[in-house]
Amino acid sequence: MIALRQVSLQRGTQALLEDADLTLHAGHKAGIVGPNGAGKSSLFGLLRGELAPDRGELEMSGGQRIAHMAQEVEALERSIQDYVLDGDQALREAEAALTRSQAAGDAHREAELHGTIEALDGYSAPARAAQLLVGLGFDQGDLTRPLSDFSGGWRMRVNLARTLFMPSDLLLLDEPTNHLDLDALLWLEQWLTRYPGTLLLISHDRDFLDAVCDHIVHFDRRSLVLYRGNYSTFERTRAEKLALQQAEAAKQQARKEEIERFVARFRYKATKARQAQSRLKMLERMGDIAVAHVDSPFHFTLPSADRTSHPLLVLDEARLGYRGEGGEAVQLEGVDMTLQPGQRIGLLGPNGAGKSTLIKSLTGELPLLGGRRVPGEHLAIGYFAQHQLEGLDLAATPFIHVQRLSPRAADLDIRNFLGGFGFKGDDAFAEVGRFSGGEKARLALALVAWQKPNLLLLDEPTNHLDLEMREALTEALASFEGTVIVVSHDRHLLRATVDEFWRVADHRVTPFDGDLDDYRAWLKTRLENERREVRAQKAERQEAAEAPKEDRKAARRAAAELREKLRPLKRERDAAERQMEKVQQALSTVEDALGDAGLYTDEARKDELTARLAEQGELSVRLEALEQEWLAAEEALERLQAELQDG
Repeated sequence: MIALRQVSLQRGTQALLEDADLTLHAGHKAGIVGPNGAGKSSLFGLLRGELAPDRGELEMSGGQRIAHMAQEVEALERSIQDYVLDGDQALREAEAALTRSQAAGDAHREAELHGTIEALDGYSAPARAAQLLVGLGFDQGDLTRPLSDFSGGWRMRVNLARTLFMPSDLLLLDEPTNHLDLDALLWLEQWLTRYPGTLLLISHDRDFLDAVCDHIVHFDRRSLVLYRGNYSTFERTRAEKLALQQAEAAKQQARKEEIERFVARFRYKATKARQAQSRLKMLERMGDIAVAHVDSPFHFTLPSADRTSHPLLVLDEARLGYRGEGGEAVQLEGVDMTLQPGQRIGLLGPNGAGKSTLIKSLTGELPLLGGRRVPGEHLAIGYFAQHQLEGLDLAATPFIHVQRLSPRAADLDIRNFLGGFGFKGDDAFAEVGRFSGGEKARLALALVAWQKPNLLLLDEPTNHLDLEMREALTEALASFEGTVIVVSHDRHLLRATVDEFWRVADHRVTPFDGDLDDYRAWLKTRLENERREVRAQKAERQEAAEAPKEDRKAARRAAAELREKLRPLKRERDAAERQMEKVQQALSTVEDALGDAGLYTDEARKDELTARLAEQGELSVRLEALEQEWLAAEEALERLQAELQDG
C-alpha cells in the first residue's frame, strides 16, 4: 500500500502539494495526470526516497522492490542484452559468486549458488531480456551490439527494457512511450496489462492510459484527486464535477457547440472508407471530451493558406532514401502519391520502414534518388519534426520568433496568437533556452501554424506535449481545412484527424483499407508470418545440411537407418525422464526437510543444515543436467522423425 497523509511539498519557491491525501493499494495500475510542472515527477521522487515531504507523512508497505526508469543512459560499450540483464542485481551477484566458487573449486558453494540462480529464474534470463528488446523494436542481430552504437532514442528503449526486466513490486514509469513508434507502443501496452505488481504511470497518451490503467491520480490545484477507472472515465467524471460550477457550465456548452459545428461540416464530406467512419465517430465523441478540458490554458486554430493548388504535390515513380560515401541507401521504391486539397492521411508502418524518409522527401528537404517531385503553384508546406526543436534560437523569445516571420505584424496580434499556445503575458518574452521540451514543442507548432500552410506534414507532433496541449492540437487539426499527413503513435489524435491511412512497409507505400484496429490485426499477422518464415528457413537450412545425396534406393536405406536410430533415442529420452522423476522426488524430500524451522535455530543441527543445503544444490544441478539430456534427446528424436517423414 502507498499512502500520502496531509503531504505538502515545495520545490524552490513553487508549492507542488498542499495537505494532499492519496491511498493506492497493491495491484493498482494508476495513471498520473496533470499539467507540466505540477509535480508528477516529484511524486516519483517522494516514493523513491529522493525527496522528503515538507509536511505530512508518506507510508509504504515494507520490502517493496521498486523499478524506475532512469532518464539518461550512458553510451556504454556493453552489449544491449547484457545491459538489460544487469538490471537484475541479485542475479548478477549470484552469477559473479558462482564464477568465484568455480575458480576456487568450492563444489558445495557452487551447488548452492546454482540453486539460487534457479530460484531467481536466472537460466531463462537471457531469453527474457531478448524478448523485451525484440518487443521494443530491436532485431535479433542488434542484441550483441554495444549500447554506444545506438542513438539517444534507441538507448532509451534499451533503458525501458532494463526497467521492465528488473524484478519489482512497484513499477514507476515516466513517459515511457516518448521514444516508441506505434508498433512498440502496442507491445508495451500488452506487457503492462499483464504486469502483476503496482504500476504508477506518467503519460500524456490517453489511449495508452485507457488500455493500461484502472485508476487515475489527478494533480489538481496542489492536491491529489483519485478517480476509479481509466482516463476516459476520469474525463467524464471531471466534466460532471466542473459542470456543477455555473461559470464552467457556460464555457462547456460554448466549447461543445463549437466542436459540433465542425463535426456537422465533416459529416457531409466523409467517405465510406473505414477510417473516415472511425473519424466521424471520434469527432462525435470529442464534444463530450472537450467539456473536461474547458479550463485548459491552450486553445488555438490552424489557419489554412488563402490559395491552393489542384493537386498540391505529386510524387511520380519516386525512389526515396539517402546518398552517402558508400552509395545509395534506398528505403522506398515506386512511390506514387498525388496530394489533393483537404486530404487527411495517417502514415502507418513498422519502425525504420521509411515514414520519416517519406515526409522529408515530400518537404523537399531530402532529394529524391529517382523519379519526380512536382509541387503545385500555391503549395505552402508547414513541417513539424523533432529536430526542429533544436533549430530554435535559444537566445530569442517566442515573440521574436514570430516577429521574424512577419516583421509587420501587430504586437497585439502576435501576443494573442501565442497566448493560444500557452505563452501568455510575460511568457511570450521569456528566453527559449530556459524552456522545457514541451514548451519548445509548443513554440515549434506555433511557428508552423503562424505561416498558414495548406499542407501540414507532422512527424510525431505530440512528443513532449502534455494531455491538455495534445487535446488542443487534436481539436485544431480536426478542424484544419488544408491537407494533413501525420506520423504519430497517439491513436486518439490519429482517429480524430485523419480520414485514410497509407502503409509504409516492405519498401513500398500503399493505401491501407482499414482503421487502427485493422492495422493492429495486420501487425499481428505480419509478426506471426515472420516467425513462421524464420522457422521455415531454419528448417530448410537444416534439411540442406543433412539431406542425403544418394539415389532413391539409398534414400530408402537411409530412412531405415533413421528408424533404427529412433529406438536408442527413445530409450535415452525415457531413461532421462525416469531419472528426472526420481531426482525431483529426492529434491522435494530435501526441500521439505529444509522447511523445518528448528534446522536453522538448533546449533546442534548445523552440520545437518549444511549437508541438506549441499544435497539440495547437488540435486538441483543433477536435475538441470537431466533436463538438458531429456531436451537434447527429444529434439534429436523430433528432428529424425521429421527427416523420416520427408523421406
